[in-house]
Amino acid sequence: MDDRTILIALHHIEGIGWKTIRRIMDRVRTLADIASFQLQDWLNVGLPLSRAELLHAAVKKMSSDGTGKLLETYRDKEIGIVTVFDERYPSLLKQTAEPPWVMYYRGRPELMSRLCIGVVGTRTPTAYGRNVAEQLSKSLSAAHACIVSGLARGIDSAAHIGALCGAGSTIAVLGCSIDQVYPPENKSLYQQISSQGLILSEYPLHTKSHPGLFPQRNRIIAGLSAGIVVIEAALKSGSLITADQALEESRDVYAVPGPIHSIKSQGALSLIKQGAKLVTCAEDILEEYPHWISLDRLTHIKTETVKLPPLSPDEQMIVDLLGDQPHTVDELMAKSQFTFGHLHSVLLNLLMTKRVVQLPGSVYTLS
Repeated sequence: MDDRTILIALHHIEGIGWKTIRRIMDRVRTLADIASFQLQDWLNVGLPLSRAELLHAAVKKMSSDGTGKLLETYRDKEIGIVTVFDERYPSLLKQTAEPPWVMYYRGRPELMSRLCIGVVGTRTPTAYGRNVAEQLSKSLSAAHACIVSGLARGIDSAAHIGALCGAGSTIAVLGCSIDQVYPPENKSLYQQISSQGLILSEYPLHTKSHPGLFPQRNRIIAGLSAGIVVIEAALKSGSLITADQALEESRDVYAVPGPIHSIKSQGALSLIKQGAKLVTCAEDILEEYPHWISLDRLTHIKTETVKLPPLSPDEQMIVDLLGDQPHTVDELMAKSQFTFGHLHSVLLNLLMTKRVVQLPGSVYTLS
Protein backbone atom coordinates (compact mmCIF):
# COMPACT_ATOMS: atom_id res chain seq x y z
CA MET A 1 0.00 0.00 0.00
CA ASP A 2 1.18 3.54 -0.73
CA ASP A 3 1.48 6.28 1.91
CA ARG A 4 -1.84 7.84 0.95
CA THR A 5 -3.77 4.60 1.43
CA ILE A 6 -2.01 3.83 4.71
CA LEU A 7 -2.78 7.33 5.99
CA ILE A 8 -6.48 6.87 5.24
CA ALA A 9 -6.42 3.52 7.05
CA LEU A 10 -4.67 5.07 10.07
CA HIS A 11 -7.25 7.84 10.08
CA HIS A 12 -9.98 5.26 10.60
CA ILE A 13 -8.43 3.66 13.67
CA GLU A 14 -10.54 4.72 16.66
CA GLY A 15 -8.55 6.62 19.27
CA ILE A 16 -5.80 7.72 16.86
CA GLY A 17 -5.85 11.49 16.58
CA TRP A 18 -3.97 14.26 14.81
CA LYS A 19 -1.03 14.33 17.23
CA THR A 20 -0.44 10.58 17.08
CA ILE A 21 -0.28 10.66 13.29
CA ARG A 22 2.07 13.64 13.54
CA ARG A 23 4.42 11.62 15.78
CA ILE A 24 4.36 8.72 13.34
CA MET A 25 5.00 10.98 10.33
CA ASP A 26 7.96 12.56 12.11
CA ARG A 27 9.42 9.17 12.96
CA VAL A 28 9.38 7.32 9.62
CA ARG A 29 10.71 7.89 6.11
CA THR A 30 7.57 6.42 4.63
CA LEU A 31 4.37 5.20 6.26
CA ALA A 32 5.01 1.76 4.79
CA ASP A 33 7.70 1.39 7.49
CA ILE A 34 5.05 0.95 10.19
CA ALA A 35 4.21 -2.51 8.79
CA SER A 36 7.39 -3.83 10.45
CA PHE A 37 6.94 -1.93 13.73
CA GLN A 38 7.11 -3.91 16.96
CA LEU A 39 5.45 -2.79 20.18
CA GLN A 40 8.68 -1.10 21.32
CA ASP A 41 8.79 0.93 18.12
CA TRP A 42 5.34 2.34 18.93
CA LEU A 43 6.52 3.15 22.46
CA ASN A 44 9.55 4.90 20.92
CA VAL A 45 7.15 7.10 18.95
CA GLY A 46 6.13 8.50 22.34
CA LEU A 47 2.83 6.71 22.83
CA PRO A 48 1.61 5.44 26.20
CA LEU A 49 1.47 1.66 26.50
CA SER A 50 -2.31 1.38 26.03
CA ARG A 51 -2.22 3.50 22.87
CA ALA A 52 0.85 1.67 21.58
CA GLU A 53 -0.82 -1.71 22.03
CA LEU A 54 -3.97 -0.48 20.28
CA LEU A 55 -2.08 0.86 17.30
CA HIS A 56 0.24 -2.13 17.07
CA ALA A 57 -2.69 -4.54 16.94
CA ALA A 58 -4.63 -2.40 14.43
CA VAL A 59 -1.69 -2.06 12.03
CA LYS A 60 -1.07 -5.80 12.15
CA LYS A 61 -4.65 -6.32 10.93
CA MET A 62 -4.28 -3.69 8.19
CA SER A 63 -4.44 -5.22 4.72
CA SER A 64 -4.79 -4.15 1.11
CA ASP A 65 -8.12 -5.99 0.85
CA GLY A 66 -9.53 -4.36 3.97
CA THR A 67 -8.41 -0.89 2.96
CA GLY A 68 -9.73 -1.48 -0.56
CA LYS A 69 -13.18 -2.29 0.83
CA LEU A 70 -13.02 0.85 2.96
CA LEU A 71 -12.27 3.02 -0.07
CA GLU A 72 -15.02 1.27 -2.02
CA THR A 73 -17.52 2.20 0.70
CA TYR A 74 -16.71 5.87 0.17
CA ARG A 75 -16.97 5.53 -3.60
CA ASP A 76 -20.37 3.84 -3.29
CA LYS A 77 -21.60 6.71 -1.16
CA GLU A 78 -20.16 9.25 -3.64
CA ILE A 79 -17.85 10.68 -1.00
CA GLY A 80 -14.43 11.88 -2.12
CA ILE A 81 -11.24 11.80 -0.05
CA VAL A 82 -8.36 14.27 -0.12
CA THR A 83 -5.17 13.80 1.91
CA VAL A 84 -2.08 15.91 2.59
CA PHE A 85 -0.29 13.76 0.00
CA ASP A 86 -2.64 14.90 -2.78
CA GLU A 87 -1.83 17.76 -5.18
CA ARG A 88 -5.35 19.16 -4.85
CA TYR A 89 -5.02 19.56 -1.07
CA PRO A 90 -5.54 23.33 -0.52
CA SER A 91 -2.18 25.07 -0.17
CA LEU A 92 -3.41 27.68 2.32
CA LEU A 93 -4.72 24.99 4.64
CA LYS A 94 -1.50 22.97 4.37
CA GLN A 95 0.43 26.00 5.66
CA THR A 96 -1.46 26.04 8.96
CA ALA A 97 -0.18 24.73 12.28
CA GLU A 98 -2.55 21.75 12.36
CA PRO A 99 -3.83 20.87 8.88
CA PRO A 100 -6.19 17.88 8.72
CA TRP A 101 -4.41 14.76 7.48
CA VAL A 102 -7.50 13.54 5.64
CA MET A 103 -10.72 15.25 4.59
CA TYR A 104 -13.91 13.74 3.23
CA TYR A 105 -16.13 15.66 0.84
CA ARG A 106 -19.24 15.79 -1.29
CA GLY A 107 -19.43 18.24 -4.13
CA ARG A 108 -16.82 20.35 -5.88
CA PRO A 109 -13.30 20.09 -4.39
CA GLU A 110 -11.96 22.69 -6.84
CA LEU A 111 -13.68 25.36 -4.74
CA MET A 112 -10.92 24.97 -2.14
CA SER A 113 -8.42 26.50 -4.59
CA ARG A 114 -10.43 29.71 -5.08
CA LEU A 115 -10.28 32.88 -3.04
CA CYS A 116 -12.12 31.71 0.07
CA ILE A 117 -13.64 34.09 2.62
CA GLY A 118 -14.92 32.74 5.91
CA VAL A 119 -18.16 34.18 7.28
CA VAL A 120 -19.03 33.42 10.90
CA GLY A 121 -21.31 34.73 13.62
CA THR A 122 -23.98 33.99 16.19
CA ARG A 123 -26.45 31.12 15.91
CA THR A 124 -29.24 33.48 17.02
CA PRO A 125 -28.87 36.56 14.82
CA THR A 126 -31.15 39.53 14.57
CA ALA A 127 -32.96 40.22 11.30
CA TYR A 128 -30.24 42.77 10.57
CA GLY A 129 -27.43 40.26 11.08
CA ARG A 130 -29.13 37.59 9.02
CA ASN A 131 -29.74 40.01 6.17
CA VAL A 132 -26.16 41.30 6.25
CA ALA A 133 -24.71 37.78 6.17
CA GLU A 134 -26.87 36.75 3.22
CA GLN A 135 -26.38 39.90 1.14
CA LEU A 136 -22.65 40.25 1.83
CA SER A 137 -22.05 36.59 0.95
CA LYS A 138 -24.17 36.93 -2.18
CA SER A 139 -22.08 39.90 -3.36
CA LEU A 140 -18.77 38.18 -2.58
CA SER A 141 -19.91 35.04 -4.40
CA ALA A 142 -20.97 37.14 -7.41
CA ALA A 143 -17.32 38.21 -7.64
CA HIS A 144 -16.30 34.51 -7.66
CA ALA A 145 -15.13 34.45 -4.03
CA CYS A 146 -16.09 31.22 -2.27
CA ILE A 147 -17.80 31.60 1.12
CA VAL A 148 -16.67 29.22 3.86
CA SER A 149 -18.78 28.63 6.96
CA GLY A 150 -19.90 25.88 9.33
CA LEU A 151 -23.52 25.03 8.36
CA ALA A 152 -24.66 26.04 11.85
CA ARG A 153 -27.88 27.84 12.59
CA GLY A 154 -28.01 31.61 12.17
CA ILE A 155 -25.22 33.52 10.45
CA ASP A 156 -23.61 30.38 8.97
CA SER A 157 -26.84 29.31 7.26
CA ALA A 158 -27.54 32.81 5.96
CA ALA A 159 -24.01 33.04 4.54
CA HIS A 160 -24.36 29.71 2.71
CA ILE A 161 -27.76 30.69 1.31
CA GLY A 162 -26.43 33.99 -0.03
CA ALA A 163 -23.30 32.41 -1.49
CA LEU A 164 -25.28 29.80 -3.42
CA CYS A 165 -26.76 32.65 -5.48
CA GLY A 166 -23.37 33.48 -7.02
CA ALA A 167 -20.66 31.83 -9.11
CA GLY A 168 -18.26 31.62 -6.16
CA SER A 169 -20.55 29.17 -4.32
CA THR A 170 -19.81 27.96 -0.80
CA ILE A 171 -17.98 25.42 1.36
CA ALA A 172 -19.63 24.00 4.49
CA VAL A 173 -17.14 22.63 7.01
CA LEU A 174 -18.87 20.16 9.32
CA GLY A 175 -18.22 19.52 12.98
CA CYS A 176 -19.41 15.93 12.51
CA SER A 177 -18.87 13.16 9.97
CA ILE A 178 -20.00 13.78 6.42
CA ASP A 179 -22.88 11.30 6.68
CA GLN A 180 -24.57 13.39 9.37
CA VAL A 181 -26.54 16.62 9.04
CA TYR A 182 -26.39 19.00 11.97
CA PRO A 183 -28.53 20.84 12.75
CA PRO A 184 -31.21 18.50 11.31
CA GLU A 185 -33.29 21.39 9.95
CA ASN A 186 -30.44 22.19 7.54
CA LYS A 187 -30.89 18.94 5.61
CA SER A 188 -32.21 20.75 2.54
CA LEU A 189 -29.38 23.28 2.68
CA TYR A 190 -26.86 20.43 3.08
CA GLN A 191 -28.22 18.78 -0.07
CA GLN A 192 -28.13 22.03 -2.03
CA ILE A 193 -24.52 22.70 -1.01
CA SER A 194 -23.43 19.15 -1.86
CA SER A 195 -24.92 19.70 -5.33
CA GLN A 196 -23.71 23.25 -6.02
CA GLY A 197 -20.88 23.74 -3.54
CA LEU A 198 -18.75 21.59 -1.26
CA ILE A 199 -19.43 19.73 1.98
CA LEU A 200 -16.23 19.03 3.92
CA SER A 201 -15.39 17.06 7.07
CA GLU A 202 -12.22 15.71 8.64
CA TYR A 203 -14.13 12.97 10.46
CA PRO A 204 -14.47 9.45 8.99
CA LEU A 205 -17.87 7.93 8.30
CA HIS A 206 -19.92 7.00 11.35
CA THR A 207 -17.80 9.05 13.77
CA LYS A 208 -19.92 9.57 16.88
CA SER A 209 -20.77 13.22 17.21
CA HIS A 210 -20.01 15.12 20.42
CA PRO A 211 -19.63 18.84 21.26
CA GLY A 212 -15.82 18.64 21.37
CA LEU A 213 -15.65 18.03 17.61
CA PHE A 214 -17.26 21.31 16.61
CA PRO A 215 -14.55 23.75 17.82
CA GLN A 216 -11.99 21.75 15.81
CA ARG A 217 -13.70 22.60 12.53
CA ASN A 218 -13.14 26.30 13.21
CA ARG A 219 -9.42 25.91 12.44
CA ILE A 220 -10.35 24.49 9.02
CA ILE A 221 -12.66 27.42 8.27
CA ALA A 222 -9.84 29.80 9.21
CA GLY A 223 -7.21 27.74 7.40
CA LEU A 224 -9.08 27.59 4.09
CA SER A 225 -9.83 31.30 4.12
CA ALA A 226 -7.74 34.27 3.09
CA GLY A 227 -9.86 36.31 5.50
CA ILE A 228 -12.60 35.87 8.11
CA VAL A 229 -15.66 38.11 8.42
CA VAL A 230 -17.38 38.26 11.82
CA ILE A 231 -21.07 39.26 11.80
CA GLU A 232 -22.88 39.55 15.13
CA ALA A 233 -21.00 37.75 17.88
CA ALA A 234 -21.00 38.15 21.64
CA LEU A 235 -17.73 38.82 23.45
CA LYS A 236 -17.39 35.16 24.47
CA SER A 237 -18.19 33.48 21.20
CA GLY A 238 -16.91 30.65 19.04
CA SER A 239 -16.79 33.13 16.18
CA LEU A 240 -14.09 35.10 18.01
CA ILE A 241 -12.14 31.86 18.48
CA THR A 242 -12.22 31.42 14.72
CA ALA A 243 -11.05 35.02 14.29
CA ASP A 244 -8.18 34.39 16.74
CA GLN A 245 -7.19 31.28 14.80
CA ALA A 246 -7.22 33.31 11.59
CA LEU A 247 -4.90 35.88 13.16
CA GLU A 248 -2.57 33.13 14.35
CA GLU A 249 -2.34 31.91 10.76
CA SER A 250 -1.68 35.47 9.49
CA ARG A 251 -5.08 35.72 7.79
CA ASP A 252 -7.14 38.89 7.50
CA VAL A 253 -9.96 39.59 9.93
CA TYR A 254 -12.98 41.74 9.07
CA ALA A 255 -15.95 42.79 11.17
CA VAL A 256 -19.39 44.17 10.35
CA PRO A 257 -20.48 46.89 12.80
CA GLY A 258 -23.79 46.65 14.60
CA PRO A 259 -25.77 48.72 17.11
CA ILE A 260 -23.46 49.68 20.00
CA HIS A 261 -26.01 48.65 22.65
CA SER A 262 -26.62 45.18 21.23
CA ILE A 263 -24.96 42.30 23.08
CA LYS A 264 -24.67 40.50 19.76
CA SER A 265 -22.60 43.33 18.30
CA GLN A 266 -19.97 43.46 21.04
CA GLY A 267 -17.70 40.80 19.55
CA ALA A 268 -17.50 42.48 16.14
CA LEU A 269 -17.10 45.94 17.69
CA SER A 270 -14.30 44.62 19.92
CA LEU A 271 -12.48 43.24 16.86
CA ILE A 272 -12.76 46.63 15.15
CA LYS A 273 -11.23 48.30 18.20
CA GLN A 274 -8.36 45.81 18.00
CA GLY A 275 -7.65 46.62 14.36
CA ALA A 276 -9.97 44.40 12.31
CA LYS A 277 -11.09 46.11 9.12
CA LEU A 278 -14.61 47.52 9.34
CA VAL A 279 -16.75 46.14 6.52
CA THR A 280 -19.89 47.71 5.08
CA CYS A 281 -19.86 46.15 1.60
CA ALA A 282 -18.19 43.40 -0.40
CA GLU A 283 -15.73 45.81 -2.03
CA ASP A 284 -14.20 46.49 1.39
CA ILE A 285 -13.04 42.87 1.36
CA LEU A 286 -12.40 42.27 -2.34
CA GLU A 287 -10.10 45.28 -2.69
CA GLU A 288 -7.62 43.48 -0.44
CA TYR A 289 -7.17 40.67 -3.00
CA PRO A 290 -6.45 42.28 -6.40
CA HIS A 291 -4.33 39.25 -7.37
CA TRP A 292 -7.39 37.01 -6.89
CA ILE A 293 -10.20 39.26 -8.13
CA SER A 294 -9.78 41.20 -11.39
CA LEU A 295 -10.56 44.91 -11.32
CA ASP A 296 -13.05 44.47 -14.16
CA ARG A 297 -14.97 41.88 -12.18
CA LEU A 298 -14.94 44.10 -9.10
CA THR A 299 -16.10 47.14 -11.09
CA HIS A 300 -19.12 45.40 -12.57
CA ILE A 301 -20.28 43.55 -9.50
CA LYS A 302 -23.33 45.06 -7.86
CA THR A 303 -22.94 44.97 -4.10
CA GLU A 304 -25.23 46.20 -1.39
CA THR A 305 -23.95 48.48 1.32
CA VAL A 306 -24.64 47.25 4.82
CA LYS A 307 -26.78 49.94 6.44
CA LEU A 308 -27.31 50.11 10.16
CA PRO A 309 -31.02 49.91 10.98
CA PRO A 310 -32.42 53.38 11.65
CA LEU A 311 -34.09 53.38 15.07
CA SER A 312 -35.90 56.14 16.89
CA PRO A 313 -34.78 56.74 20.50
CA ASP A 314 -37.87 54.96 21.80
CA GLU A 315 -37.34 52.01 19.46
CA GLN A 316 -33.71 51.80 20.54
CA MET A 317 -34.81 51.73 24.18
CA ILE A 318 -37.07 48.73 23.55
CA VAL A 319 -34.36 46.93 21.57
CA ASP A 320 -31.90 47.54 24.43
CA LEU A 321 -34.40 46.28 27.00
CA LEU A 322 -35.00 43.09 25.07
CA GLY A 323 -31.31 42.39 24.64
CA ASP A 324 -30.95 38.60 24.62
CA GLN A 325 -33.91 38.06 26.99
CA PRO A 326 -37.60 38.05 25.96
CA HIS A 327 -39.96 40.37 27.86
CA THR A 328 -43.72 40.55 28.27
CA VAL A 329 -45.65 43.72 27.44
CA ASP A 330 -46.12 44.40 31.16
CA GLU A 331 -42.38 44.11 31.79
CA LEU A 332 -41.62 46.46 28.90
CA MET A 333 -44.18 48.99 30.16
CA ALA A 334 -42.68 48.92 33.66
CA LYS A 335 -39.11 49.33 32.47
CA SER A 336 -39.72 51.86 29.69
CA GLN A 337 -42.41 53.89 31.50
CA PHE A 338 -44.26 54.15 28.17
CA THR A 339 -48.03 54.26 28.05
CA PHE A 340 -49.67 51.15 26.68
CA GLY A 341 -50.69 52.95 23.47
CA HIS A 342 -47.21 54.34 22.83
CA LEU A 343 -45.52 51.01 23.61
CA HIS A 344 -47.94 49.25 21.25
CA SER A 345 -47.02 51.73 18.48
CA VAL A 346 -43.26 51.24 19.03
CA LEU A 347 -43.61 47.46 19.08
CA LEU A 348 -45.70 47.52 15.91
CA ASN A 349 -42.98 49.45 14.08
CA LEU A 350 -40.34 47.00 15.29
CA LEU A 351 -42.48 44.05 14.22
CA MET A 352 -43.08 45.54 10.76
CA THR A 353 -39.35 46.03 10.21
CA LYS A 354 -38.70 42.51 11.56
CA ARG A 355 -36.43 43.69 14.35
CA VAL A 356 -38.52 41.92 16.97
CA VAL A 357 -40.87 38.96 16.92
CA GLN A 358 -43.91 38.23 19.07
CA LEU A 359 -44.03 34.95 20.95
CA PRO A 360 -47.12 33.34 22.49
CA GLY A 361 -48.43 35.15 25.56
CA SER A 362 -47.60 38.68 24.37
CA VAL A 363 -43.89 38.02 24.85
CA TYR A 364 -41.43 39.87 22.61
CA THR A 365 -37.86 39.05 21.66
CA LEU A 366 -35.27 40.29 19.17
CA SER A 367 -35.49 38.73 15.72
